[in-house]
Amino acid sequence: MTVGAATGTDGTAGADAVTGAAPSVPSVPSVPPVPSAASVPPAAEGHDRIRVYGARENNLKNVRLEIPKRRLTVFTGVSGSGKSSLVFDTIAAESRRLINETYSAFVQGFMPTLARPEVDVLDGLTTAILVDQQPMGTSPRSTVGTATDAGALLRILFSRLAQPHIGSQKAFAFNVASADASGVLVVNGKKTEKGFSVVGGMCLRCEGTGSVSDIDPARLVDDARSLADGAVTVPGWKPDSWVVRTFTESGFLDPAKPIRDYTEQERHDLLHRDPVKVRVKGINTTYEGLIARVRKSFLSKDKETLRPHIRAFVERAVTFAVCPGCHGTRLSETARSARIDGINIADACAMQISDLASWVRGRQDPSVRTLLAVLGQSLDSFVSIGLGYLSLDRPSSTLSGGEAQRVKMVRHLGSALTDVTYVFDEPTVGLHPHDIQRMNELLLRLRDKGNTVLVVEHKPETITIADHVVDLGPYAGAEGGEVVFEGTVEGLRAGGTLTGRHLDDRASVKPSVRERTGVLEVRGANAHNLRDVDVDIPLGVLTVVTGVAGSGKSSLIHGSVDGRDGVVTVDQSPIRGSRRSNPATYTGMLEPIRRTFARANGVKPALFSPNSEGACPACKGAGVVYTDLAIMAGVATTCEECEGRRFEASVLRYRLEGRDISEVFGMPVAEAAEFFRTGAARTPAVCAVLDRLAEVGLGYLGIGQPLTTLSGGERQRLKLAGQMAGAGSVYILDEPTSGLHLADVEQLLALLDRLVDAGRSVIVVEHHQAVMAHADWIIDLGPGAGHDGGRVVFEGTPAELVAARPTLTGEHLAQYVGA
Repeated sequence: MTVGAATGTDGTAGADAVTGAAPSVPSVPSVPPVPSAASVPPAAEGHDRIRVYGARENNLKNVRLEIPKRRLTVFTGVSGSGKSSLVFDTIAAESRRLINETYSAFVQGFMPTLARPEVDVLDGLTTAILVDQQPMGTSPRSTVGTATDAGALLRILFSRLAQPHIGSQKAFAFNVASADASGVLVVNGKKTEKGFSVVGGMCLRCEGTGSVSDIDPARLVDDARSLADGAVTVPGWKPDSWVVRTFTESGFLDPAKPIRDYTEQERHDLLHRDPVKVRVKGINTTYEGLIARVRKSFLSKDKETLRPHIRAFVERAVTFAVCPGCHGTRLSETARSARIDGINIADACAMQISDLASWVRGRQDPSVRTLLAVLGQSLDSFVSIGLGYLSLDRPSSTLSGGEAQRVKMVRHLGSALTDVTYVFDEPTVGLHPHDIQRMNELLLRLRDKGNTVLVVEHKPETITIADHVVDLGPYAGAEGGEVVFEGTVEGLRAGGTLTGRHLDDRASVKPSVRERTGVLEVRGANAHNLRDVDVDIPLGVLTVVTGVAGSGKSSLIHGSVDGRDGVVTVDQSPIRGSRRSNPATYTGMLEPIRRTFARANGVKPALFSPNSEGACPACKGAGVVYTDLAIMAGVATTCEECEGRRFEASVLRYRLEGRDISEVFGMPVAEAAEFFRTGAARTPAVCAVLDRLAEVGLGYLGIGQPLTTLSGGERQRLKLAGQMAGAGSVYILDEPTSGLHLADVEQLLALLDRLVDAGRSVIVVEHHQAVMAHADWIIDLGPGAGHDGGRVVFEGTPAELVAARPTLTGEHLAQYVGA
């Protein structure tokens, strides 16, 4: 048997295994020692970055990026540069999709289906928790308490300690109705009587909404007319419509008789008759009073989802009042009868949260010590993020975007989870400079717990605390979608990008201000936390209303100025529209564009609408074909028939100045403005709209680009451009800098100046110091939030505010301008 050479432990050839003599072998290169297991770093150490390769979502151009984990990374860039496309539509969307796939196919069938983002490689993802500015729901029963754990914890506390004892926590829930039922259950031929009883806290009069609605009959009919002559004034309900024909041909009413001549019975039959079967034109149908018909057709739907003219009708015809049964508390008398030291749950929910936190800390019952600690921690979280002025019964639909985002944060501040990815969308929106520092501390606290924090932000105060900065651009839309800088804050300052150049911009106080042309008087304003405020708002100038969040700014302006004659308001409510909606349809440009094409080609205007006769029959004018894959994400593919142009081929043969309608839809605003300014395409009505869009900084936007692809800043500026066409003399803008890049703020200030110089009065509710410094007049509310605010603490010019520094706003403005 041949025995080979042994190898020593040091990797060299050992002595002969039999003779012990050193073997005679040729020399070989030395082999480096094998590292011991203890010196090799675990493979997990290599997963310290989120890697994004080839991202192409929306306007992203094959973005390649590596984001450090367990760090605070801020994504910045001009509005429309691709920040949200990268952070929300790519990174966060893929994380959510992968987590959803861990559930069974049965469970996935009940979950929203998410498509894989347009990206080649996404590696190193962790669980993503989105904290965005989307509204928290429009349900009339959704409140701050129901949107967080605080409401449920408070109900449990009252079910344990309140006297008299009325039942479980359901007895204090305004969305649970009391019910009793009994019946016979048959099992294997044996009958058993069963019954159950639920004690709920809902007020049955208003069904837990806190308000009751009533319809004004005078807004539904014109007494001077008959049904045949159009007495019914409900939008769309014409004399020949099926709804009205059920009234005219029911046999209960005389269709030729004016409503004012109706007998008492006829008026009751028209407005209030209970449902009854009738026969109209040989068809069996149900006759029901007009008020009940209107209630079912319009009031059962969310008002915000109605078309504008329908919504206007509802606002005219329907009156809302506080429920007389529960006095607006939403709770039954039984729920309000149980008290803890004289306080019932309605009183507790109506307290300012900072006061409620103090009340909870005053409870000492050892049987609920743990519950009190958790509830107190939840309430203290509200205070720590600057929402101590809210109450738990505040409807969530009334929260601003910034408030809604911070309410969502409350759920995560005390979380024991670590190594997750938190994604924030401009968390400083709606925050006074005094509150931004507290928000920054919360972001750093989340990072220091071992989490990855991704923030889309424009405010320099938050950009400067980042561990890592990603700047997208260089500009917006088709000219954006690239990473123009990645690194530290100091590197950003020296990098020469648009963000880097404007990071340290500081506006200066104007040396002189405009003279007012009059005043808008506000007397005895007491909405929400206002304390009988008397103030004169100057006209003919730029007025900025400021103060800490919750000080009463919106209550003053929207409660006492909005709605007056000649006042045009641009608020933060979102633009509603489907993927077929675009700037052309939203601003009304589409109609004159269609008419111009039709006139030039001698055909009908309907051919030039992708939602009408000219639509591609294969995709029905959508440009893409959607395939439903049940529990899997649906697939959208470009329509092969029209190649994404949305129109049928015969329509595309018609041209205007050498362009077909699909090519015009693909034009950016700036190019379209030049196209419609001269020649056969000259359409002044279209140019007027396009010029306004360019004025608000949307010159790069495609006029046919779906509204669903626009960023928050783009949508707000689109709304502003639309409102500028109004004939109002006073413009109210609610935080117009939301979503604006540092460079865009200068353009906004120039726009505000043009509005004032054109003879309009502009009132801006704003926190941005550059807008304050540029104002002619400042009205500062405070000094604090909630019941600590509600007063005018300063009126005067920016220079006077900086010189006196009487308020928190004055101190921060002086620091900003370097005074």
